[in-house]
Amino acid sequence: MRKYIVKRILQSIVILFFVAFIIYVLMRCLPTSFIEATARQKSMQPGSKSYEEWMQQLTQMYNMDGGIIVGFFRWLGSMFRGEFGDSWRWTVPVVQKFNDTVWLSFVMGAVSFFFELIIAIPLGIIAATKQYSKTDYVISVVALAGISLPTFFFASLLKLVFSVKLGWFELYGLVGRDYNNLTALGQFFDKAHHLVLPIITLVVVSMGGLMRYTRTNMLEVLNADYIRTARAKGLSEHKVIYKHAFRNTLVPIVTIVGGSLPGLFSGALITETLYSIPGIGFTSYQSMVSGDIPFFMFYMVFLAILTLLGNLISDILYAVVDPRVRIS
Repeated sequence: MRKYIVKRILQSIVILFFVAFIIYVLMRCLPTSFIEATARQKSMQPGSKSYEEWMQQLTQMYNMDGGIIVGFFRWLGSMFRGEFGDSWRWTVPVVQKFNDTVWLSFVMGAVSFFFELIIAIPLGIIAATKQYSKTDYVISVVALAGISLPTFFFASLLKLVFSVKLGWFELYGLVGRDYNNLTALGQFFDKAHHLVLPIITLVVVSMGGLMRYTRTNMLEVLNADYIRTARAKGLSEHKVIYKHAFRNTLVPIVTIVGGSLPGLFSGALITETLYSIPGIGFTSYQSMVSGDIPFFMFYMVFLAILTLLGNLISDILYAVVDPRVRIS
């Protein structure tokens, strides 16, 4: 196990290097540029220098005067020293801005993922055990609706019904008008109230895929020979399903759970934008469209590390869940 983990970590370092290089190249090739926008804005001020002079000065200031290869290795060297620089878009250190926004997205992602698991997996099992029944058809329709519904459409529908028509929730924002006058407990519930609709949106649009995945794998297991043998021995249907069949269904589900680690930190870009939630998804989008290379590079490399870590966790959990799987 130790050799396997060390080998995978070394492979992940090599993969991470090339992923970081590709991300850096794409960022340098973006059609928009923070430096160009800043130079254009400053050159329009009365008595200011020309656009070309500002471009030269800002390019040297932000260490963008070298080529892509030189710039990448400069950034890589700074990263190894723990220096991620200042965000051009937000004018604060990259790590500070990341820390200010990522935990809100993490809370939203973790809560929605929890509800996704406790809703989608049981419904998938019920649909599989009652195949071709009315219950199966209803659950399948709900799952397909969740998969097919665009996030922006469902979020707009929720806001129309619960914010505009019923007035139960605010249309936008994370806090209410009287947030500063509330107690600490009141501020907590005020934020929680504003996060209800975003979390419902994330749960509904995400659980359909897991529901169908659970149903498909459960059907495959229920048709196996050892399940028929267990039933022939006179075991109760509850024990057959939840002790024998469900344990083997867990093996592919573990892959999804392990691979979902990056999603808890990546933020929900569309959902956060529609509800004006200042999470990491919305922040990273604003950084990308403004050409904020330091922040977006840090964010994307962070997600790449989490993705590689999630894959490693999934492989290890395979051996934990399924005794037939051994790492050699």
